[in-house]
Amino acid sequence: MKIGIVCYPTHGGSGVVATELGTALAENGHSVHIISYAIPFRFESFRKNLTYHEVEVSAYPLFRYPPYDLALAGTIMEVAQQYGLDILHAHYAIPHAVSGHLAREMLNGDGKNVRLITTLHGTDITIIGQQRIFQRITRFGIRQSDGVTSVSQELKDRVIETIDCGAQDIEVIPNFVDTERFNPGCCPDKRSHLAAPDEKIVVHVSNFREVKRPRDVVQAFAIASRDVKARLVMIGDGPELGACKELARELGIFDRVTFAGTYDAIWELLPQADVFFLPSEYESFGLSALEAMACAVPVVASNTGGLPEVVEDGVSGFLHAPADTESMAASIRKLLSDDELAKKMGEAARERATSKFRREALLPVWEDYYQRIIDQPARA
Repeated sequence: MKIGIVCYPTHGGSGVVATELGTALAENGHSVHIISYAIPFRFESFRKNLTYHEVEVSAYPLFRYPPYDLALAGTIMEVAQQYGLDILHAHYAIPHAVSGHLAREMLNGDGKNVRLITTLHGTDITIIGQQRIFQRITRFGIRQSDGVTSVSQELKDRVIETIDCGAQDIEVIPNFVDTERFNPGCCPDKRSHLAAPDEKIVVHVSNFREVKRPRDVVQAFAIASRDVKARLVMIGDGPELGACKELARELGIFDRVTFAGTYDAIWELLPQADVFFLPSEYESFGLSALEAMACAVPVVASNTGGLPEVVEDGVSGFLHAPADTESMAASIRKLLSDDELAKKMGEAARERATSKFRREALLPVWEDYYQRIIDQPARA
């Protein structure tokens, strides 16, 4: 198959999923074209069957805001025409699905042969899609797609409740993880870079937005580490980073918190953790939690969104209500204090990641879904 994948290149779940799906499809012999305004951070150049196409946005002074959606549509049209795409896979409804539809319209009759699939990742529905100005546009993008997928059952239910999708069906295909890259034996030398030999390690990875509740990470760690020698490693960057640093100073734990910044090769650091902590207000799936689980790290997280579909409460980790920092701290302390429990949960986490979310198991699901959409009659 000839597949175009449209995604955001930033450090976030949708871009990671799109890029790694494209890489896996290319390895399986499909011709894959990644379309974005910058090279996605997990894109591996010079891979066979994998090509990147940059969306060039005009800086003409007339435009107060560069018309990215139009430039994207033009780039999609050119790629589809030049390479004869069978599938255009838009990760995120706005503007990718709408730009994909516009590109097909500009192709006139040729565009009917390109099937448009939209994958909903979460914030395109829960935040952007709920803004009055964008709700109808999101609905339009979904309805114009030949196929729509969501990363969790919870997100599918939410979409059905909040957006009138008409007769459009939504297929649940969960995110996957490369369990060979994310594995418990990776890079043991990195642990000494993160903490002292006698320190336990709690890791948090996010884009430091409010929805991730990163200040709760600092608050809960301060409580959990009162009588356990431990270090908190916060990986990522974003608007709440400064507030987290200030809170760490106020709580007197700044010297036990490492703000590591953005780190692309996250699979090198996750295996060094004793606990992975994700107290988000909402997660449509929780890819970072899954990646930690693949590294045999037990997870403490919120029982929100799609996280309960990833983390088995009491088996591969502990789930609590968002903002319940006391309960989260108690679970973190329990795992840091009980090596046998942490090992047992870590092994269960690895088993769940490899049995249910392994890349090799889910790639055929995507290939089958693509083929079913291709085999559908073309839209009139």
